Amino acid sequence: MSETKVKTKVDLVISNAAEAVTCIGEGMGDIGVMTNAWIAIKGDKIAGVGSEAEVKSNFDIEKSDVINATGKVVAPGFVDSHTHLVFYGTRVEEYAAKLSGNDPENLKKLGITTGPNRTVELTRNKPEYELFEQSKKRLMSMLEYGITTVESKSGYGLTTESEIKILEVSRRLGNETPLDVLNTFLGAHGWPENMTKSEYLDVIINNMIPQIGERGLAEFCDVWCDEGYFTAEESEMILKAGLEYGMKPKIHADAYSYIGGSDLAAEMKMVSVDHLNYTPVEVIERLAEAKVTGVLMPALDFAVHHKRPFDARKMLDLGMKIALATDLCPACYTSSMQFVINLACRLYKFSVEEALKAATIGGAKALDLDDRGVIKEGKLADLQIWDVPTYKHVSYELGTNIVQTVMKKGKVVISR
Repeated sequence: MSETKVKTKVDLVISNAAEAVTCIGEGMGDIGVMTNAWIAIKGDKIAGVGSEAEVKSNFDIEKSDVINATGKVVAPGFVDSHTHLVFYGTRVEEYAAKLSGNDPENLKKLGITTGPNRTVELTRNKPEYELFEQSKKRLMSMLEYGITTVESKSGYGLTTESEIKILEVSRRLGNETPLDVLNTFLGAHGWPENMTKSEYLDVIINNMIPQIGERGLAEFCDVWCDEGYFTAEESEMILKAGLEYGMKPKIHADAYSYIGGSDLAAEMKMVSVDHLNYTPVEVIERLAEAKVTGVLMPALDFAVHHKRPFDARKMLDLGMKIALATDLCPACYTSSMQFVINLACRLYKFSVEEALKAATIGGAKALDLDDRGVIKEGKLADLQIWDVPTYKHVSYELGTNIVQTVMKKGKVVISR
């Protein structure tokens, strides 16, 4: 007499998906698409993925909730690994002036500050509740577009008190919304007008980092390494100070010049190196060898009309790990990873598959996370369901939102 198989009870089943984009496979181009797929979810984890027969054979779904995904696509939630989420106001006057060819200097004559200093001016002294409410609106918009994990940088305060406030707002956003929000300390985003860079460097290393580290407010430490900002040597000092307080190193490098920031990323085996517009081929090869994830932001290049967009195709061909990110900030005001994928495919010659992988598992790697970004047994049930018949629509539909349902840790948080 054969023994009756004991099946695992699951809480939720996604049935009959036309396609499940698992993002599992070798190389950036293999996204492991399964057709007529069923996904079983228990608690906050994926319990199993397979055909209807396989799921029904392995799991007790009699009392499970069911989401019918017939004719639709299931994909991992997007992981946005580079944003400046917490800020106040906009720089719309400056942006509009540059679009029409007007000299931004005219804005200064009208008393309107431009550039990052404008955002620092607007953000630094705002009460925490105002920063929270404005940033929460942006964050919830990101969730509607299928983003389930977000990195959030400080850097629009440039004083110890205001940098801590920005990070505390980010932490609260993670606690009070469905999304996971990971904090990055980016005090080295510039320096205050009333201090020299040397004086501010001392404040970062001996005041900001110890206080932020002791409060456990940041998972990562970042520096803007570029001409007119911080040198590679200064960046190394800051990032090593951050490491002493458990903040993993990331770096803005080679956005407008090549001064050694990407070399430092390879040398320190950083979690990520972001921008990379001016990175030489030999350094790309070193980054690939060091397995440092490159975070690319085509929406930022589009928004600022960058004179030297990054050579993403070369990075992929040389085997570099790549993530796509929105770079949501006052200079690049987008909450849509779908728009980022549109741009990466059309302007930078990503295949749809490469872009999808960069926006999911690539983003997870850029945040040193191995529990999301794929549809696989044991991983977080951070999922999105698209109301389209094939995943290729994510690159094809321009300016639309194909997301119908978003799940975070096994719970439906968006249903449209």
